[in-house]
Amino acid sequence: MKTLARDAIGRMSSAARLHALLLRRTGVVVAFHRVQDAPDSLGLSVDRAMFERHCRFFKRHFNVVPLGALVDRLERGAPLSRHLAITFDDGYRDNFENARPILERLELPATFFIVSRWMETDTWPWWDREQGVRHPWMTWDQVAELSRRGFDIGAHTCTHPDLGSISGPVARQEIAGAREEIERRIGKRVDLFAYPYGGPRHMSADNLAIVKAAGYRCCCSCHGGLAPAGADPFHLHRIAISPGFGSPHQFGLELVRASVARRARGSVGCCEISEATGY
Repeated sequence: MKTLARDAIGRMSSAARLHALLLRRTGVVVAFHRVQDAPDSLGLSVDRAMFERHCRFFKRHFNVVPLGALVDRLERGAPLSRHLAITFDDGYRDNFENARPILERLELPATFFIVSRWMETDTWPWWDREQGVRHPWMTWDQVAELSRRGFDIGAHTCTHPDLGSISGPVARQEIAGAREEIERRIGKRVDLFAYPYGGPRHMSADNLAIVKAAGYRCCCSCHGGLAPAGADPFHLHRIAISPGFGSPHQFGLELVRASVARRARGSVGCCEISEATGY
């Protein structure tokens, strides 16, 4: 009943164009992990039908732009006006096989943040191992093909460490080394970065300085929140899309709630969205 009520309110807010009113000076960055139909108790997977519903919702209610274009607007102090960027974390093969065709059919841009040393390997991350499931990674040919097709490739470190727990040369290699490897593989500049796990405690001030020194233009978290005008690209919040939203309209309702809360606080900061998950 609660889910149905949230969906109904979300539909009403969309119909009333509350998004246009409340988000007129605000950008949104969303994050996906897997797009596949198998059951997933951890909530990292969105099935193909729901992914397409979300994408159609984004296209209908937002100005969907590449993440780099949104960062460019933040750097220039340009209005955001409901700009939305779609991102993916980790580099699962279903991103290429399931998400890419939907994005291309709807003519939507996206950024794929990959863990460079996991591509084309049988690495088994702890969260999948705990569930007893394996999900393959993209091959480097698939990563390069995404780039050739116009999608942006970003870095998500070399081996997915907690950047709140490591430092010095080890952290520098994880951050800068990932960029160097991806650039060598795809033959293009890589200047977009998202840190693993995505919570406030998972990025230290020293490692953020390394991100900047490595030549990246942004540093994306993944613990919810909006990107209002004046937001710092190196503290760029993303909203993880999970089955917990139930529908794109519930996601829209959460955006409206966050926008109202931010206005009530009179802050240019980002309000957290309750359904956030980051890996």
